[in-house]
Amino acid sequence: MSEQSVTNGNKKERPYVEGPKKHIVAFIMSVLLTLVAFVTVASGGINKDFTYIIIIAAAILQVFIQLAFWMHLKDRGHTFAIIGILGGVFVAILCVIMALSWVWW
Repeated sequence: MSEQSVTNGNKKERPYVEGPKKHIVAFIMSVLLTLVAFVTVASGGINKDFTYIIIIAAAILQVFIQLAFWMHLKDRGHTFAIIGILGGVFVAILCVIMALSWVWW
């Protein structure tokens, strides 16, 4: 958990500790997104294309929740990790584009 000293004038107060409240909310959101994707597929009555859109949107939201709350990328001092992740995403997108262009042309 991230700790920061909170100062109030000349008094030094106890360090700020992020409690489990945000982690519990993130866990519940992750479970709900998983249930949405599961129910969408299990129902079978929803259009196939719309099902894909719902699953991809839930997956993208799930990634942001995982990175922000569980990997603590929302905190300071994680610039190198964020740059590494963005570099990996760039390489993955570049590989997909190259593979598609190689197959189609």
